[in-house]
Amino acid sequence: MAAKLAGPGGGRYDVEMNHDINVTPFVDVMLVLLIIFMVAAPLASVSVKVNLPPSVAKPQTKPPQIVYVSIKENGDLYVGDNPTDIASLPDALKLAAGSHQATLRVFIRGDENVEYGKFLDVMNTMQDNGFYSVALVGEDRSGIRKP
Repeated sequence: MAAKLAGPGGGRYDVEMNHDINVTPFVDVMLVLLIIFMVAAPLASVSVKVNLPPSVAKPQTKPPQIVYVSIKENGDLYVGDNPTDIASLPDALKLAAGSHQATLRVFIRGDENVEYGKFLDVMNTMQDNGFYSVALVGEDRSGIRKP
């Protein structure tokens, strides 16, 4: 005795299988992620133009909370994109840090022609107000060889 498992003629085992993948949920998720990244990407960049000195150190991974302090050649000081001065720097940093002051990492972007005294004033002001996690930003020229 034999059972008919395939072929025409209908019967107990004649079941059509749907083997198509439903990609609609996948496309929906990808579009939402695309929109999120398109909105978040411009917020992560700094628009203050500074002529950075060269650096050949290996880039490190970014910590979760970052604030950029920029010092222009003429001595102008910025926290993120907002101009400030040396007296209001601690308040501007606390405002930028919000509730993440304990884990905050401050990146200093100083023009290569900025006066050393101005740079040191910024560093001392930050240290006096409890901002100890500081990194210096330089232009990556690790692939460029000097003649």
